[in-house]
Formats: sequence, structure tokens, C-alpha cells
Amino acid sequence: MASRAADTQEQWTRADSWSFWAFGIGMLMENYIFSLAPIANGWVHNMPKSLTSLLLSWAPIWLIIGIAVAGPVSDRMGRKNTFYVTMTLYAIGGLGLIFLSSTYVTLLLFLAVLLFASGGEMNTIMVASHEMMPRLHRSKTMMMEINFINLGGLLLAILSMVSASWYGSVELQKISVGVALLIVLVVLLFARTNTPESLRWLVRQGHTDRAREEAVRYYGPEEGKRRFEAVTKTRPSQGATNQYSRVSVGVRLYATLTTAFAGSAGFGLLTYVVGPYYFSHLTSQIIFVAGLVGFVSGFFGLWGDRWSRKNLLLIGYLGTFLFTLIIYLTVGSWTKNLTIFWILLVVLNVFVSIGYLTEDTLKGEVWPTKSRGTYTAIVRFVSIGLYIATIYLTAHYTLSHTILFNTIVWAIGASGAVLWYFKGIETGRGVSIEEASSEA
Repeated sequence: MASRAADTQEQWTRADSWSFWAFGIGMLMENYIFSLAPIANGWVHNMPKSLTSLLLSWAPIWLIIGIAVAGPVSDRMGRKNTFYVTMTLYAIGGLGLIFLSSTYVTLLLFLAVLLFASGGEMNTIMVASHEMMPRLHRSKTMMMEINFINLGGLLLAILSMVSASWYGSVELQKISVGVALLIVLVVLLFARTNTPESLRWLVRQGHTDRAREEAVRYYGPEEGKRRFEAVTKTRPSQGATNQYSRVSVGVRLYATLTTAFAGSAGFGLLTYVVGPYYFSHLTSQIIFVAGLVGFVSGFFGLWGDRWSRKNLLLIGYLGTFLFTLIIYLTVGSWTKNLTIFWILLVVLNVFVSIGYLTEDTLKGEVWPTKSRGTYTAIVRFVSIGLYIATIYLTAHYTLSHTILFNTIVWAIGASGAVLWYFKGIETGRGVSIEEASSEA
């Protein structure tokens, strides 16, 4: 009996490795591009604060436009076709950044192209990874792919600091950043050609024969049959009454929206806004420290299939709220001693990483396959859209008031984590995507 159960369990294959690296590199690209905005702030001399605010908000504005478009498109066209569109836009934006972004206007234009593509890219990854990875590895692969986001910001910060130190030239720094982006894009394209379309999406769209062909082509005859059966034997049931279907859409939306908003605005204000507004000479260093701490602490995701998603969400958001409150209460100390500032930033980002990886995993797994791209896009569009508002709202705040506002943001996120802990469902600990999304 045990051996028969093992025979029906999906096995890790070469195609899964390609998918993991393709998704991980895609996440890296998203934050690499998103982090360009605060660094590009130094590419234009004597920029007034009003234009600094525009450049900082430019990133989330075009990110959410890309999200809004790619969510429904990926539900309609498929996950893989959407990836090819975003990669084409990456190439256009990267080349434009290197050769044509000589003015503030052209810089904004090509950043917009890159950000539009990265918004669509990340949204589709969040959808596809849950649908494609084997059940026993679904959580850990999603969390480790999200951890590549931290690596993207870290690499950009290193490249920015090194190029500025060695070359002392804005143009050479810009070229270095753009060329690195194109190199990563080539690696990403090669990985994507070795990954299949989401079999679950194909089956839900009625393309059963193509799903069978894709399964055999990428996973081989034996494993391909196993993968095909896994997505066809767990079709959505009508009128399901298990514990998963009893969680209302309202609870799911509140929990995912509030935690996503706090993850975007809370992290963004401290990492991307405080630097340009108050410590312009430390912008790259702040992004570097946040990225490094997030990346190292993010390896807790290797145990993502064993640990409770509800517990991790609660720990991450309550911990971040309490520590942001401490930062607010000690503003007078760390503004006079930057060593204290860096220590506080390190500890804070450990909790941020726990909450962020958990929240980003959650918001893509609790929706049905046919509309997963759209619902995930709605959550991301609203949460990042609200982050844009906070950039302008805090533009004329004092540093102390900005940190206080940040504390309130994390309190909102913590309320969503608490609600999910008591009213939500357990989507970790090896739960299948069909159970997490109420399709089983």
C-alpha cells in the first residue's frame, strides 16, 4: 500500500529544476528593476524633491499597470505565452536604458517599459509556480523563488556601489546596470525554453490533449503520466463542503490585501523612500543591507513544506510591527548614531523576510486556477497602488512622522495576519494547491 502511494506521488524532475531557476531568476529581475528607481535618482543632477517623488512612485505605478494587464492575460493566453511577452519587453527596456536614456524623460520611458514587464512577470510566476511544482515541494520552491527578490536588490546595490566607486561616472554606472540586466535576460530565456506550460491551466481551459502532450514532452512517459493524472483527477468539485471552501472570499481578500499592502508600503517606505528623502548618501547601502539580510534569512523557506503558513504569517507581521514601533520610539538615538540604525535595520528585516515570503506565497495559492492570475493581480494592484499613495503622503513628513506612519502600516498588515490565523486555512505543511484554493 505504501509503495503504491509512493508510485502516485509526483517526483522532482529536470523540468522542475528548469522551472525553479526560471521562476527564481524572474523574481530576481523584478526587484533588480524595481530597485533601479531610487538608484536612478542619482543619475539626474539637482533633481527637485517633487521629481524625486515622481521617480520613486514611477516604479510601483508601472509595476501595477503590468500586474493589471498580465493577470487576466495569463488566465486567457496561458502562463508561458505571458512570459515570452514580458521577456521581449525586458529586452526593449534594457537596450533603451543603455543607449537612449540620456534625459529625465527617456529615463522614465524605458524604466516604465522594464517595470511594466517586471510587474507582469512576477504576477505570472506567483501563479505558475503553485500550479507546476510537485505537491511535496510546492511551498519551499515558492518561498525560495521569492527569496530571489532579495538577491535582485542585493546584486543591484553591489553593482551600483562598485561601479560608482570605480568609475565615478553616471553613464558607466548606467551601462553596467543595463548590461547586467541583459545578461540575466539571456539566462532567463534559455531556462524558459526548457519549461512546460502549466498543465493545470491547460486542463481547466479544456486543452486536455495538449496537457497530456506537454506532460510527456517535458517530464517523460512515466512521470508525464503521473503529472497528467495529478491535474485531471483533482478537478474542482461542485458544492464542496470541506474546511477550505468555508473560508469566505471576504476573509481571503482582507487577509491578502492587508498583508500585501504592509509588505509593499512598510518595506518600501523604509528601504526605498527613507534613503532618498533623508539619507541620500546611504540609499545604495540601505538597499544592500535590506537585500542581504532578507536573502540570508529567507532560507527558512527550505522548510516551507513542513511549517505552518498561518504561524509564519503571524510571527512575521507581529514581529515587524513591534520592531518598527521600537524604531519609532528610538528615533532620537539612531539618527545620532548610525551604528544603532544599521543594527535596527538588520533585525527588522529578519521579521520582514519571514512575513514577506509567507505573504507572497499565500496570495497566489488561495484562488481557483481559472482565475488565479486575475485575483492575484487584484491583490497586488490594490496593495502596491496604496503604496504609491504613501510615497506622496509622506513626502513632507518629518523622519519621525514617517516612521510612525510606517508603524501604522505594519499594524494594518498584522491585523490581516491575525484574521488569517483565526479564520483562515492552513495552506502549508504539504497541503495541495487544490485544497488551498478550494478546488478539491
